Amino acid sequence: MKRIFPIITILISLSLVGLIFFQFLWLKSAKEIQTDRFKDNVVMAGYDASVKLMEEDNFLLRPRRNDLLFPTDKGAMDFAKSSVVQRYSKDQIADIIRGAFDRHSLKGIRFEFAVTQNTLNPDQIETENFSKYYLDSANNLNYPILLQGASGSNLENLTKEEWLVIIVPHQSSIVLKEIRWFIWGAILFTIIITTAFFVTIRTLLRQKKLSEIKSDFINNMTHEFKTPLATISLAVDALKNEKVIADKEKSHYFTGVIKEENKRMNKQVETILQAALLDKQEVQLNLKKQSAHELIKIAMNNIALPVEEKGGQLISHLDAERDTIMADEVHFTNFVNNLLDNALKYSSENPKIVLSTSVSGNQFKIKIDDNGIGMNKETLNRIFEKFYRAHTGNVHNVKGFGLGLSYVKTMVQAHKGTIKAESVLGKGSSFIITVPLVKS
Repeated sequence: MKRIFPIITILISLSLVGLIFFQFLWLKSAKEIQTDRFKDNVVMAGYDASVKLMEEDNFLLRPRRNDLLFPTDKGAMDFAKSSVVQRYSKDQIADIIRGAFDRHSLKGIRFEFAVTQNTLNPDQIETENFSKYYLDSANNLNYPILLQGASGSNLENLTKEEWLVIIVPHQSSIVLKEIRWFIWGAILFTIIITTAFFVTIRTLLRQKKLSEIKSDFINNMTHEFKTPLATISLAVDALKNEKVIADKEKSHYFTGVIKEENKRMNKQVETILQAALLDKQEVQLNLKKQSAHELIKIAMNNIALPVEEKGGQLISHLDAERDTIMADEVHFTNFVNNLLDNALKYSSENPKIVLSTSVSGNQFKIKIDDNGIGMNKETLNRIFEKFYRAHTGNVHNVKGFGLGLSYVKTMVQAHKGTIKAESVLGKGSSFIITVPLVKS
C-alpha cells in the first residue's frame, strides 16, 4: 500500500493535468475557428452591403435628399458621380448594412461604420461620414471594403475611390458568447473530474488510515489479552502444585488472581462491544434528573485508590451553585471516570489531578486538569478519533485500545453537551465538559 499509493496519486495527477491542458487547447482552437468564421461573415456582409450601396438602380430610384435638386439628366449624372455619403443618409447606410448582417448570420450584432475617401485614418474622416459611436470603437478591429459599382454597371469608375469601414465592438465577447456552452461544459466536467480525483485520493488516504488503525488495534488487543492470559496460565499452573493445593491461603490467592484477570479481560471485551454499539447508534440512554456532583463523587471514588498507589493527589473543587442535569447515571459516571483514568495514565510520577465544577449561564461545566506529559498539536486534534492513541515515545506502559476518548465524546454529545481539550506539551492537559442544566 505504501508503494502503490504514491504511484496512483502521481498517475491520477498527471492524467488530470493532461486533461485540463488538452481541454484548454481544444477551447483555444474552438475560439480561433469561431473567430475566423465570424470575421468571414463580417467581410461577406460588408461586401454584400457595398454592392447594395453601389447598385445603379438602387440609388437612381432612391428618393433624393432634400438638399439636392436634379432638374436635368446632367444633374442626375452629377448625382451618380457624387459620393455614397451624398447619396445616402446615415440611417439608410445603417439599414443596408443591417440587412447584410442579417443575411450572413449576424443578426442582432452591433456595428459601427464610416465611409471615407482615400484614407482609413479615423482622425481624417469628416464627422458626417461615420456613425455616432464610430470613434469610440476605433481601437477595435475594422473591416475596410472598397466600394465599387455593380458588375457591368455604366457607372463604374465615375465616382472617386471610396471605402466602407465596418467595426464590430467587443468582437471577442461575441465570439466567446457563441462558444459559451463549450466553455461551461469543459469547466463543469473539469470540476467533476477534479472532485472525483480528490474523493479518490481521500478514500485512499482513509483506507490507508483504516489499515493502520486495524494493525494498531490488533497489536493493542493482542497485548491487552496476552498479559492476563499469561497471568491466568501461571496461576493455573501454580494451582496444580501440590504445595499450593495443600495451602488454602495460596489457593485462594491464585484463584483471586484468575478471577481478577478474567474480569479485566471481560472489561476489555465490553469496551470493544460498547464501541460497536455506538457505531450502530444502538446505545439507549436512561436520562433522569441527577445531581452531577453526586455522580462525579462516584467516579472520583473509583479512581482514588489507583491515584494513591501511584503517590498522586486527587483534588476536587465542586463549586457549582447548581448541579441538576438530565443524565444517564452509568454513562455519565463512566465518561468522567474515563477522563480521570486517562489523566492518571499519562501522568508521570506524583500525578496531580484537579477536578473543578462551575456554572456558566445555563451550562454545567466540568474541568479536569492534570500535570501529565501533555500533547502536541497533532495529538490534540486527533485524540477523540476512534482507536487513536497518543505517541508516548519509549513509554509503553499505557494500556487500552484508543476507544476511551472516542466514547467520552460520544456520551457527552448524547447528553447534549460539548467537550474540548487544551494541552501544553510537557506540562499537562485540561478537558472541559459542558452539559445543560435542568431549568428550574
